[in-house]
Amino acid sequence: MLYQANTLHGYKLNSLEGEIGKVKGFYFDDYYWTIRYLVADTESWMNGRHVLIPTQVLANVNKDAQEINIRLTKKQIENSPPLNSDKPVSRQFEESHYKYFALPTYWETPSMFGLRGSTIGSLPNNVPGGERPPKSNVGSKTFDPHLRSTVAVTGYHIQAKDGDIDHVEDFIIDDDTWDIRYLVIDTQNLWEGKKVLISPRWIDRVSWEDSKVFVKLSKTVIKQSPEYVEGSPLSREYEAALHQHYNFQGYWADEPVAKKDSR
Repeated sequence: MLYQANTLHGYKLNSLEGEIGKVKGFYFDDYYWTIRYLVADTESWMNGRHVLIPTQVLANVNKDAQEINIRLTKKQIENSPPLNSDKPVSRQFEESHYKYFALPTYWETPSMFGLRGSTIGSLPNNVPGGERPPKSNVGSKTFDPHLRSTVAVTGYHIQAKDGDIDHVEDFIIDDDTWDIRYLVIDTQNLWEGKKVLISPRWIDRVSWEDSKVFVKLSKTVIKQSPEYVEGSPLSREYEAALHQHYNFQGYWADEPVAKKDSR
């Protein structure tokens, strides 16, 4: 199911032994645009300490109860490496984190990469500096993961091919794969508050220093795209119309047939 990241903020988090806090935010890697960690605010239980929860241990999202269930004990969460800020997470921290939880690292497990079915050559050129590391470097220590906080990236300006079109307001997350499917763009300064969706696949590059996302689309094409009504369910019909408008293939074309039929 597709969720807005801001909608998930505040959802209750349940460990195997009961509630441990609430969702504070997410970290994604800016190479595959996939959520790698949930940020848990432990509130009164651990004096409000923030903890990174790998998405591999997230059992399910319960929309009706507004909660996310985690396959960890309270003790495992309490003793996990602490998160100190919203700055990009280092590879060293990640290695210690995955080692602590006895989990396979996503950079050494091909099936755990986001944008499933894509090759590096077909992914957006969004690595800072415009250079992608060779595919053989994905599992090496020289490959910088560039993990980013969704909270920190919210507010980044969007640059079309022919000018600025406002800013990132939110992210649409697929809780099955934890891929970021879309960026929610607020265009209030241009088009009377119309919100539009842009896929990470349509990004040309990101300037993290300037807090700006460059897309392969023109302002006119973006303005004429199907409007996104915040909080409304995203149907496959709407997504198909959106991709058809931009003349891009839908991400679901990469999914197994059985999974596509189940939607």
